[in-house]
Amino acid sequence: MFLINILLVDDHILFSKSLEVALSDYPEIETFKSINDISMLDKTIEEDTPDILLMDINLKNITSEDGLELAKQLLYRHPELKIVILSGYDLPVYRSEARKIGAKGFINKNTEPETLIAFLSQIVQGKIIFNREIPFLEELTDCEKQILQLIASGLKRKEIADTLYISERTLSNHLQHIFEKLNVSSSVEAVTKAIQLGYIPPIC
Repeated sequence: MFLINILLVDDHILFSKSLEVALSDYPEIETFKSINDISMLDKTIEEDTPDILLMDINLKNITSEDGLELAKQLLYRHPELKIVILSGYDLPVYRSEARKIGAKGFINKNTEPETLIAFLSQIVQGKIIFNREIPFLEELTDCEKQILQLIASGLKRKEIADTLYISERTLSNHLQHIFEKLNVSSSVEAVTKAIQLGYIPPIC
């Protein structure tokens, strides 16, 4: 049996404590530690040398960066670190980005504890776990994502063109590329699919 030392980065103290309690009865877990002070993260990694660092995506209560960006930075400084994204934001774009930056897995927060333990045990032994298939995604550019965000906010085409300092013809070309990438035929469909995939945040 591989004993696992876990470090959790999450901005919700209640979830952190709940996970610690849920995993406390499993003999596979040697230590479980959570941290919500980002300034102490590098020092904690160096001192504790966790086998796995669990990282949420939404960390808005403790840092201006999301978990994927933070993970990318950590892997640059600690390339040997095994980072697993543990999040309820289980969207194709996030899973694709997690794999791209070098995370060892992406696990939904709704996963049962015993399944989580099984996944983590496999990751410690060198496997990569993405518990849902990542569909092929032809990535949208930053400009294309901005256009979709402006459409979602209710702006008309002329207003979007003026905001981006481009012509309506250029905007139409961008929209055509977006429609082709997302396999849709209208702006409404494009926004809906972009939200489902995780390219833009849901409309509140």
